[in-house]
Amino acid sequence: MIPSKNLLLFAGTTEGRRLSECLAAAGICHTICVATEYGEIVLKPHPLVKIHQGRMNQEQIAAFIAKESKEAEGFVAVIDATHPFAQDVTRNIKAALAESDIPYFRLKRNRITRNCGIQQEAETNLIYFDTNESCAKALEQTEGNILLTTGSKELSKYCVSEQIKQRLYVRVLPSVESLSLCMEQGVCGKQILAMQGPFTAEMNEAILRQYHISYLVTKESGVSGGYLEKLAAAKRAGAHVFVIRCPEEEEGSSFEEVCDQLEKISGRKIGNREIKNREMDVSQMINHEITMNTHEMSNQKIRGKKLEIILAGIGMGHADSMTAEVQAAVRCADILLGAERMLENVPRKTLAEKHSFYRAEQIIPYLRTVQENVQNQASKKVVILFSGDSGFYSGCQLLYTALMTEVQEKRLDASIHILPGISSVAYLASCVGESYHDAAIYSIHGKKLCNLVRRVQNSAKTFLLTSGVRDVNWLGKQLVSAGMSECEVVVGYQLSYVDQQIRKCTPAECCGFDKEGLYTCLVKNPYPVAKRLTHGISDESFVRDQRKIPMTKEEVREVSICKLRLRDGAVVYDIGSGTGSVAVEIAVLSNDIQVYAVEQKQEAVSLIEANKARFGLQNLSVIEAAAPEGLSGLPAATHAFIGGSGGRLKEILSTLQQMNPDMRIVVNAVSMETICEMKEILSTYSVKNEEIVQLQANRVRQVGNYHLMHSQNPVWICAFEFAGRDTL
Repeated sequence: MIPSKNLLLFAGTTEGRRLSECLAAAGICHTICVATEYGEIVLKPHPLVKIHQGRMNQEQIAAFIAKESKEAEGFVAVIDATHPFAQDVTRNIKAALAESDIPYFRLKRNRITRNCGIQQEAETNLIYFDTNESCAKALEQTEGNILLTTGSKELSKYCVSEQIKQRLYVRVLPSVESLSLCMEQGVCGKQILAMQGPFTAEMNEAILRQYHISYLVTKESGVSGGYLEKLAAAKRAGAHVFVIRCPEEEEGSSFEEVCDQLEKISGRKIGNREIKNREMDVSQMINHEITMNTHEMSNQKIRGKKLEIILAGIGMGHADSMTAEVQAAVRCADILLGAERMLENVPRKTLAEKHSFYRAEQIIPYLRTVQENVQNQASKKVVILFSGDSGFYSGCQLLYTALMTEVQEKRLDASIHILPGISSVAYLASCVGESYHDAAIYSIHGKKLCNLVRRVQNSAKTFLLTSGVRDVNWLGKQLVSAGMSECEVVVGYQLSYVDQQIRKCTPAECCGFDKEGLYTCLVKNPYPVAKRLTHGISDESFVRDQRKIPMTKEEVREVSICKLRLRDGAVVYDIGSGTGSVAVEIAVLSNDIQVYAVEQKQEAVSLIEANKARFGLQNLSVIEAAAPEGLSGLPAATHAFIGGSGGRLKEILSTLQQMNPDMRIVVNAVSMETICEMKEILSTYSVKNEEIVQLQANRVRQVGNYHLMHSQNPVWICAFEFAGRDTL
């Protein structure tokens, strides 16, 4: 036993620090050489351990050994536990000992075998490089953020390319030397992650997701260097891994073998040898995602589900307009679903299975099939793509509701999340320097917007989502017909794509557009008219034929409409519409009300159509038919106004009650016969909220120099609601 004699240990690795702890516990004196101040800080102090800090070349190592030999009995063995990539250091140590008889031991790091072929490497997103320079060259051909975990000394090889540097996040030791090297290379503060390992797979994954990393660069550093945890995290986060191959070492011993040799030299037993030599096939390890963490992962809610479904808004369509969060979800996806156009424009580097499904009736049966094939320990990540923003005129909400029903009724075992995107309205507004919080925003995608002209009239700025070029043509024609040619239309074509065009034009020029594609428009109205808050259109404003077609007069019309108690989204029948004055006033109240004017006289139908055009109403439909037959096939009404029944009031009310037993009804009666019939009807049906008002209006007319009172016929206004399905 030689306790007074030193061992010389070149450390700086996990294995070196662990060996020092084992030697100290065995009572063996030794000196540790570390390159940096930080390397000294992480060592545990011990009375049998002496630390030398600072980088040394061959001559300095030889001088250090000679100096120590003069002051004491010298070193009885030298152990090289430096990093496998620190080949210059190893060469310097061996050269310094060339003329010495001191035993030299090379502690080799635990190995990970690479028995997987090229195809397996491609499937696991792993690519190997022999040098940092070749890795940096390959990164220039990629897109997305990069996490560099090769250390600060290699940083300069990646910062040669400005294109790489801008995308770089560097994880280095929190030492002055590391931070100084980062600053020298122009890597700014937010790109520096100064942290001390070891790092778990979960920690690595959190970093990859936090910084939206597409490419993880690592050395093939072995088990104790956290290599396996990096690979597992990259697989879970959907990141590609660029690996710098570990140089092949011709000689060296395992941790166990070095300890055995040192026991013979020191005469002391070295225990607690916790570092085991472990060989592992990379492809096998990745496929199993390092089983050391699977128990913790299984407790997470998402990973307990067979399917992880993400509904993602992808912006205008081009990959560059996706949020980083959506891009990360796409990269992680096992399956991508969406319209063909969207699938074509997802980021190139994804191995996901793709299907052009975008309707619930396609997607849900497919997901059930996928679920049947999911293994118990696995979870399939399914990303369903939607154009624009998932919460803005999107089909996302309907699908989300359908999927949640499947989950609640236990037909799907899935977690469901929604990721927003950038809408074309937000993008167009930014391109032309406009705000949109103070604008009207509507969609005419797949439908003709109700009262488009009236909406544009009431707003200085109106953004419109369209179905394509025909909607742009239609918009131009509507504005021209309404006499609004002074409006300016900003037309955004193929926004975010390489052929993007943004053009300012007149409504007439919109009529001539012929190139098919994706359009979003902004209409700027220099003369907006504030919307009226009350109804009350004068009788003189209507097109009418006073001799043949009767019209509900203004005062009666306003009271009758008030008694209807209308709400946004109402569906209203105006039965016996006459000139359509009631139908028009109701349609003007709200662009979200749908009105059906039912009239059997052809002359009256012509008047209603003329008034509809005069007021620019698309939410008014004219039905030329007698009631109740003409009501067949119409959407069930929430409200009905009966101005003329043609003597068939009972039949009409019976039909209305069958269509909607909770409908609100207003009936106007002028003749005694109708008044008597109303009394009989109210005793026949079970009704609620009944109101009967008798109204007579008198108007002043000027005759010569005099103003004379002119009386109108008295009108009975009867309002009520059916009291449910048992009203008869």
